[in-house]
Amino acid sequence: MPRALWSTKVADSSDFDPKRLVRLDRGFYARPVLTVARECVGKLLVHRSPAGLLAGRIVEAEAYRGPEDRAAHSYGGRKTPRTTVMFGPAGYAYMFLIYGLHWNFNLVTSQNGEPHAVLIRAIEPVLGTDAMAKNRGVRADKKELSNGPGKLCQALGLDRRHYGMDLCSSDLFVASGPKVRVARSRRIGIDYAGSWADKPWRFYDPDSAYTSRLPPSSRSAG
Repeated sequence: MPRALWSTKVADSSDFDPKRLVRLDRGFYARPVLTVARECVGKLLVHRSPAGLLAGRIVEAEAYRGPEDRAAHSYGGRKTPRTTVMFGPAGYAYMFLIYGLHWNFNLVTSQNGEPHAVLIRAIEPVLGTDAMAKNRGVRADKKELSNGPGKLCQALGLDRRHYGMDLCSSDLFVASGPKVRVARSRRIGIDYAGSWADKPWRFYDPDSAYTSRLPPSSRSAG
């Protein structure tokens, strides 16, 4: 599908048919976390919210592969009330709060018992941008609308209530989207993880202005 059909201008027009949104099934998530993270880029994150249908094209995602990954909340096999959903099955939402202020949204992936997840770091608005702007308190044409994990959750109205939601059957889901160029880099903000911080497990669309931060160097992922 041509990328132009998914631009904010076209998607917010009366010509856009929401029925074109094709929800991904559980098979998409029940695969290795690095594969899912890479293939998330270009897909649509959709929330049928009280404010209407809100959606953004995923332009940045990071893989976390516990229990070995020191940057993962499930490092060392930690299974707490917060991390339980990460242990499967795949295709559920893992929400967590940082700094006591900002919610982050993750996709649970892989097989049961493997606490792997993909953090969605940024989206490019596609549907419901005016409602997103109201949620965020910023102008709809500003990249700050959704160029970070906390920002996108606020824009889409995601919070504690969405923890554990089934992405295959609820009002929160990932839909198919255009194929885009994908680059990769080390993950952001996890220097505490030692050598794991250097894993090139951040995947992003290098042509989008909505990525949360441009790394000093990157390489093509295909």
